[in-house]
Amino acid sequence: MKKILDEMYDILFILLVTGIFTFIANVMQTPTVDLADSSIGVLILIIITAVGMLIAKLPGFKMLPMVFWVSILAVILSIPELPGTDTILYYTGKVGFLPLTTPVLAYCGLSLGKDIEGFKRLSWRIVPVALAVAAGSFICATALAEVMLHLEGIF
Repeated sequence: MKKILDEMYDILFILLVTGIFTFIANVMQTPTVDLADSSIGVLILIIITAVGMLIAKLPGFKMLPMVFWVSILAVILSIPELPGTDTILYYTGKVGFLPLTTPVLAYCGLSLGKDIEGFKRLSWRIVPVALAVAAGSFICATALAEVMLHLEGIF
């Protein structure tokens, strides 16, 4: 249990730093946003993430990834019939998607830079893989959109 608490302190620190960056990016993207509402929204997102990550660290819950537990918790908290959902959705609605992705992309870049030797070992082989993944994602998303538009009778 001590190890879990030590890990949670590190996770909370990282989440708070991410929350600060998200808040700053949100204010810069939308200057008309209410600072109090935006900060409460970021704090709610941090709490949901921290609780989901804590659940993932508990014995018996490690079989599923952390993203699963954070997502399930967020989905449960956004069920309209639950008390308090309107408040949660109001405040988290004040936080834009782009400000949330900015710190995440920065962390991805830092993690790649941390393992530059591994990246060098991949050399040119990473380029065709990245192109295939990007092309496959685009083609599958386009095909799915076409199917859905035809099913809805829009196209």
